[in-house]
Amino acid sequence: MHQLNYNHLRYFYMVAKTGSIAKAADALHVSPQTISGQITVFEEYLGVKLFERKARQLLVNEMGKVVFSYAEDIFTLGAELQQNLKSRTNAHAYTFTVGVVDVIPKILAVDILEGSLNHEDGLKLVCREGDFDALLSELALNRIDLILSDRPLGPGVPIRAFNHTLGECGLSFYANNRSASKLKRNFPASLDDYPFLICGDKSNQKLNLRSWFDQVNINPRIVAEFDDSALMKYFGQSGYGVFCTPSIIEEHVTKQYGVAVIGRTKYVRERFYAISPERKVKHPSVKSLLESAKTAFASKASQ
Repeated sequence: MHQLNYNHLRYFYMVAKTGSIAKAADALHVSPQTISGQITVFEEYLGVKLFERKARQLLVNEMGKVVFSYAEDIFTLGAELQQNLKSRTNAHAYTFTVGVVDVIPKILAVDILEGSLNHEDGLKLVCREGDFDALLSELALNRIDLILSDRPLGPGVPIRAFNHTLGECGLSFYANNRSASKLKRNFPASLDDYPFLICGDKSNQKLNLRSWFDQVNINPRIVAEFDDSALMKYFGQSGYGVFCTPSIIEEHVTKQYGVAVIGRTKYVRERFYAISPERKVKHPSVKSLLESAKTAFASKASQ
């Protein structure tokens, strides 16, 4: 098969997008006859029909939808390339796009990412939040430069990417001020049969926490489960139960939510990773990010 003709693909894309040869011709500043002829040539080249005609409108068929999805990705990336090159000659030297797994505490993401902004003049930082698998797909398509995650890339994943450990810490446990003194005196036994707010299945923390409860022979009463860690903290602030976070954000949690630390454990470790296409990091912003993470975790190394 010969190399794909991107002019033909552009003509197809505009017709599929507008639903009309005439509208596509206006947008591309060519005659409708040119569009019609090039679409015919493109269909012959591919060996499939891409449209169905209904009344005066052209509608993409099933094969056309497949081609359209690829065309949209291609021209979106092309537009991003143009914007990126333009930004390099203007105020921003380049764009650094980071995917943040949605279970990562926001304040921790800020502590890690702000180092990139502080060390890189002319950097435009773009943050995209999502679940691990969705962000991994974005990384595979080169739409993001890096993923911040609470779990590493596992073996057998069919993309070229590498784990870079950012750091690790234990867990801190919190209660509102009315309950904190009593719970602190006999921690962790004081958690037995006490209302507890736990993170959802998206986080690695849940399984590790339950395993630790079994090891120390306590059975907290799980009253609520949250995918949104900020929502969990607000419920804890209101006195609905004890909750926990990585110890590295302990100071922020106590100040922001007005709760008290009732205990800590080093036996449940929270680990955080940067997942990058580079085995040996050369990207300047990724280097800055790794340095920021080391600084942030070093300040909590004893927890």
